Amino acid sequence: MTDAEFDNDVRLTLYRFFVERGRPPVAAEIAELVDARPVDVEDALRRLHDSHVLVLAPGTPYVWMANPLSALPTPYRVKSGDREFWANCIWDGLGAVAMLGGTGSVTAYCGDCGEALTLEVDNGAIQSSDFLVHYAVPARHWWDDIGFN
Repeated sequence: MTDAEFDNDVRLTLYRFFVERGRPPVAAEIAELVDARPVDVEDALRRLHDSHVLVLAPGTPYVWMANPLSALPTPYRVKSGDREFWANCIWDGLGAVAMLGGTGSVTAYCGDCGEALTLEVDNGAIQSSDFLVHYAVPARHWWDDIGFN
């Protein structure tokens, strides 16, 4: 198996685990599922991080972001059916709803007044809203400091 094939198996296993359990797995859990050594899974996770497929917590092999999902609480809460997840931003929140089947909601907070704002999505279409989404950093610069942006 090539590194690329192994990395893809690790990625798919990570996402399945995250969606099923509501949290990302650690390398040992992935290793057990793909019948590999944890050190080899950690190497794959680092390659995926370097390729901007996911984000590891600085200096660790632990998943921080498996876009569009966040391992840590954020101001962007995604609901789909009876499942709830954190997203990294509103864009990722909508991506998470799409990834989870296309129907759900994303709750974020107004940057001005702090009011909770919820976007409802039904069958992949945002239901009527008066919200405006603002990105302070152009998309081409998101990976300059992905933890901030």
